Amino acid sequence: MIGFIRGIVDTVGENIALIDVSGIGFEVNIGSGKAAEMPSVGDEVKLYTYMAVREDDMSLFGFLHRDELELFKMLIKVSGIGPKGAQAILSVMSVSDLRFAILTGDAKAISRAPGIGGKTAQKLIVELKDKIGDAVDDGDSFNGVSSGGTVAIPDDRTEAAEALIALGYSQTEAYRAVKAAEVPEGADANAILKVALKLL
Repeated sequence: MIGFIRGIVDTVGENIALIDVSGIGFEVNIGSGKAAEMPSVGDEVKLYTYMAVREDDMSLFGFLHRDELELFKMLIKVSGIGPKGAQAILSVMSVSDLRFAILTGDAKAISRAPGIGGKTAQKLIVELKDKIGDAVDDGDSFNGVSSGGTVAIPDDRTEAAEALIALGYSQTEAYRAVKAAEVPEGADANAILKVALKLL
């Protein structure tokens, strides 16, 4: 298997990048929306890769960061999510946002990925929640989520987050906004909500 490739960017399309590695052009699926993150044509790039082999096709999927590849490998183990589906999810969500969504059970955020329905998103959460949680050390918090999967934010912020969810925002959006809201110590839920709304 090909673990990574390092070469010169020849061309970059919406979903595909062509990488020149010592005169051999590797066609790599980079996912929709990732073209902007790629280095410019003529620059060197290193992509961590996964080769998907089927009877009628061999495809190389590439990622700029190793943690994206590791999460991609977890996603494709979920029944109903193939390599293209996994890459679609990672194309619309960062690694930290996806982990947060899984730990908080936010199927709505995950189902925004093309081709991923609500049922598939729920299945993904059920199958990966414990695995994602195990990756977090006991007693530590990860992006506002404790290792047990509960949101580790104060009651006033929880109340503000619930208000945002009631307004139609996803759990991931709501909890991230109230966590990032900078308010004076002792601010109540309404004050936190006003600041959080400005961040959304």
